[in-house]
Formats: sequence, C-alpha cells, structure tokens
Amino acid sequence: MNCRNMLKLAALSAVPGTLGSLVARSAFAQTSALQFACPVPMSGAFAANGKYADLGMKLAIEQYGKVLGEPLAYSVLDTEGKPATAVRRVQEIAQQKNARFFAGGILSSEALAMGKEVQKAGGVFITTAGADEITGKDCNDATFRWSVPTYGAIEQTVRPLAQMLPKAKRWYTITPQYVFGDGLLSAAKAVFKDKGIEHVGNSYHSLNEKEFSGYLTNAVAAKPDVLLILNFGSQSSDTLRQAVSFGMKNNCTILLAWASGLEQFESLGAQYWHAIDSPLNRDLVKRTQAAFKANPNYSLAGSHVCTKILLDGIVKAGNVDPKKVVAALEGMKYDGLTGPEEVRKGDHQALKNYYLLKGKAKSKMKNADDYADIVSSGQSFLPLDKTGCKLT
Repeated sequence: MNCRNMLKLAALSAVPGTLGSLVARSAFAQTSALQFACPVPMSGAFAANGKYADLGMKLAIEQYGKVLGEPLAYSVLDTEGKPATAVRRVQEIAQQKNARFFAGGILSSEALAMGKEVQKAGGVFITTAGADEITGKDCNDATFRWSVPTYGAIEQTVRPLAQMLPKAKRWYTITPQYVFGDGLLSAAKAVFKDKGIEHVGNSYHSLNEKEFSGYLTNAVAAKPDVLLILNFGSQSSDTLRQAVSFGMKNNCTILLAWASGLEQFESLGAQYWHAIDSPLNRDLVKRTQAAFKANPNYSLAGSHVCTKILLDGIVKAGNVDPKKVVAALEGMKYDGLTGPEEVRKGDHQALKNYYLLKGKAKSKMKNADDYADIVSSGQSFLPLDKTGCKLT
C-alpha cells in the first residue's frame, strides 16, 4: 500500500469529535439493530491499525446488511491500547447498547483483558492479537482468535529463514516488553536452540518508544547475520526505517516476524498479504478498492474476516443468542482469506496459513503495491494438550 493510499484510508477512517469515550457508527438507523463493536486503539501509538480495523468491520457490516432478518449496526471503541480503558469501553457498550458481539483487540494485553470482560457480559469476542495465552492458559468460552499465535508466527518465519540461510548463525532481536513480545522472543529462542543459532543480543523497549537508534547501535555492534524485529505496527515501521538508515540492510538480513504491511523491508512475516489467491481475499480486494481506492492491509483484512466469522456464526446458529453462536463457531470450517480455514473447538483458535514474504527491489515492482513475493507459507500450531487451554 503506497503512502498516497495510506493517507486516503486514514482520511476515510478519521472520526470527528472526541474519542474519549466511544465513537458510534451505525450502519442503519433502526434502534433495534443487532449491535457489533470494534474495540481497537483509535488514539496513541497504534491508532493507524485501529482506523484500518474500523474500515474492515464497516465493510463487513455493510456487505451483510442484515442477518436472520435483523438490521446490523456497529460502534468503534477507542481502547487507547490500554487494558483498563478497553475493559471500560466494553462495559459501556454492553450496558448502553446491549452489544454482545466484539471483534478487535489489536494489542495482546488489551485483548486478554477484554476477552474476560466479554465473557462476564455473556458475549462473543474474536481478536487478531497474538499472545499464545489468548488460546492458551488464559482462554475462555467467549474468546476466539483468527490470527496465528506468536508460536506459529515464529515457526513460519524464523525457522524457514534459518533453513534458507544456513550460514546465518548470529541473530539479534529487538523486542517490545510486554506479553506479545515476550511470546515471540521465547519462541524465537527455542528455534535458535534447535537450529544452532547464536543469539548475540536483545534490546527490550516500551510500548511508547518511537526512537530506536540506541537499540540499533547495540545491534550493529553485535555484527549479526540477521536482525529479527519482534514489535508491531508503527513501532516496527520506525524500527525498520531506522535500521535501513543505519545501513543494516547492506550488512545483514532483516526479518520482521509480525507485520501489517510496510514499504521498506528485506524479509517480512505476515498474517495476511493482499495478493493471496483465494476466493474470499479476491472479493475483499475488490470491495476495498471499490470503497477506498486502495488494497487492504492486515489490520483492515483481519477486522473484516473476524466480523464475517461472527456473522457467519450467527447464520449457522440460526439465532443471535451468544451461547448458541459460540457452539456454532466451534469446529466451523469456512473459506477464509488464506484459503480453507477452521476454528478449532478445543481452544477457539482459527487454523490458517502464515506467510513469509521477501521484499522486492523497486525496479522489479509490477505496481505500486507489489512490495514482496510470498516465499513460503504453512500452519504451525501447538497441539491442544500443549496449549494449556482448559475450556469449561
């Protein structure tokens, strides 16, 4: 997605007025509409991801219009990327509009907190956050996850890249210091050990960090063969751009394990890429181009498919009772963005592909969004008895 189209999407998703509480967007005027909610950061460091997620839900709600004869409406909730704020927003929308269907939670910490709150409210929550705990030891009956856990992301990026570059034995990591980053780092260390890779250093940073030059100075000094970036969103973009300005792409391979779509990269691990050849993805690309004159990125696509999964679950259940929708979703097989996908009953994890992409030289790009080729893809999930999930 080029800068011009990113600006178009940002402008389309900008919301007038204060985002301090919740921002309501109704697809239809009827007060009796079935209420959905999109709890995501609309302010703070991850606001861009939240704005694209808002557009993704909007597309799905408008595409369906009604389910089981009931009109649909949705509200986008500004979580600010903070668990306490996220929980409060969920409580407000559940009480004020009787919302029981939630798709959002970009950060793992807020997703974990909201999953518990939605369970208390008797709703259904689906997220794209990555912490293994979401479908692991902190799983619950109300929470589902479309995105691959941190374990799978590392298995489908670090492991294949290590196999492609057998002489690259020195790796340096840059990691956000919270549950998502620790999950990625732990999984990466396990692969390092298995492949005989030397972990020559790690730099932790906060969720508010914007300047990464100090961490990159340490990385350069370690002389790695591979720089593994384990943060997400604007922080990964900033880290990558600064790494390029340090000349690291000339001296080592740069691997971004978890991406939402960037303009500058060497190797990139992705939940989603707009060029995936599947019926649902081709349809989403057409709809996004028609609505916004741009290709979908991960945040938009993830929110769209999560909303669609909830809607299809309601249709399958033939009822809007959240408990019946949960039962319908468990074990559901469907045509997803990555091809055939399935919701695993035992932990509510969607089983889907994860992609390793390799960035292209500008001279080889076929169009403005042709930044990368898919190098490999696959599915890596812990077996149920290893996840720690105990659904009641």
